[in-house]
Amino acid sequence: MKLFCKKTGIGTIGIVDSGGVVSNLFFDPCSVSQEIERGETPLAIEAFRQLDAYLRGDLKAFSLPLEPTGTPFMKRVWEVLSVIPYATRVTYSEIAKAAGNPRAVRSVASACGRNPLPLFIPCHRVVRSDGKMGGYLGGSVLKAGLLELEKKSAYDDPSFYMNVHDC
Repeated sequence: MKLFCKKTGIGTIGIVDSGGVVSNLFFDPCSVSQEIERGETPLAIEAFRQLDAYLRGDLKAFSLPLEPTGTPFMKRVWEVLSVIPYATRVTYSEIAKAAGNPRAVRSVASACGRNPLPLFIPCHRVVRSDGKMGGYLGGSVLKAGLLELEKKSAYDDPSFYMNVHDC
């Protein structure tokens, strides 16, 4: 297990390579236990390459081996989150339904809050049913910024526009 930290357009990010899979992304890598070895790995370098492309608006979907740790329900929620299309907002209740438990809205919100791979598993695309942002591990300003980034780069892409408006 190795933690590699790098400055990005949204601050210093830490990515953990756990034997060939990405297991964590930290917005505050300084708070990570010093017991985790620090250093670059080819996977972490690739993860940052994709993250940089995403933050430029050039990448719409990540292609990394991800292995988040959590309860079976959390993992199911994260699977559902992983297929939310770029530049799309869904509600916590929609995620609960898709995860097979429509009454588990609070549990979905908890799973989003405990997502060990924010950005790679796009919990920032989940909003409250009243249209308000809801919480985000990286903060509400970052969540709003990511949604705006996706909206802008999606609508700047002619193929996205054609797909959305095809009859």
